[in-house]
Amino acid sequence: MPAWSQNQQRFTLEDGDRVVLLGGGFIERDGIYGHVEAAMTAHWPAKRVTYRNLGWSGDTVFGTARSYFGPPQEGFDRLRAHLELLKPTVVVAAYGSVASFEGEAGLDGFAAGYKRMIGMIREATEGARLVLLSPPPFESKAAPLPDMSEQNRILGLYRDRIRTIAEEEGCFFADAFAEIGDAGGLTDDGVHYSPTGYAAIAEKVLVSFGWAPATVPTDQMEALRELVVAKNRLFFYRWRPQNETYLHGFRKHEQGNNAKEVPEFDPLVEAKDLEIAELLKGLSK
Repeated sequence: MPAWSQNQQRFTLEDGDRVVLLGGGFIERDGIYGHVEAAMTAHWPAKRVTYRNLGWSGDTVFGTARSYFGPPQEGFDRLRAHLELLKPTVVVAAYGSVASFEGEAGLDGFAAGYKRMIGMIREATEGARLVLLSPPPFESKAAPLPDMSEQNRILGLYRDRIRTIAEEEGCFFADAFAEIGDAGGLTDDGVHYSPTGYAAIAEKVLVSFGWAPATVPTDQMEALRELVVAKNRLFFYRWRPQNETYLHGFRKHEQGNNAKEVPEFDPLVEAKDLEIAELLKGLSK
């Protein structure tokens, strides 16, 4: 049995934790807007916790979207390599939205794939604590966009299966699906959350972790969010360089010598971590 299990209703971060946020478009887009990560950061101002966003739009537990020219296994292996590089102590995984479009028939395959991914994460990170964050609900908007009520019913089944996986695998389960509910006006198209949508649900995501929303003045929270966004942009350039094929892929014989510049983003990202830590000192007093 896993050493860590959900015997508590509140997930706790420790001083020095490195948190990797992992998933599809919901996680990737928060890397751009920063609201959820900023809220998580503000909740632990006295602890030195750093975050890295490995969200990839359309990704699944099989690593499908992360592969470039090969099979899904290529993407799965790429994810493992990134986790080995980052050495997180905590991984927050948010999957299920894409898989839900396979319908009820896809539940068993999804569960098997998720368990396989959990095993890989634990091997690659030497036992990071895992949070399985349920996918957020879809939203029905005016025609011609579709009514997502039935898709939300199916998504609820995937949420339930994720809860079961968390219990079986000794992970913490965070039910963002239930906390967000059917508030409305949160997405651009019924699927992808808008900047204002992320701002509205950030506290609800915290509640799903068992955390009370942080009380931070609006101007300080906005300053924190801007730093988080700037840090995430630099880190994105680090782990997903635009010319990946030339730097590391089958055309590296042409420009692979430039790959040495990619790690030069590391100190830039770490400098933003320090700026965030400095800002947090004012919040922890």
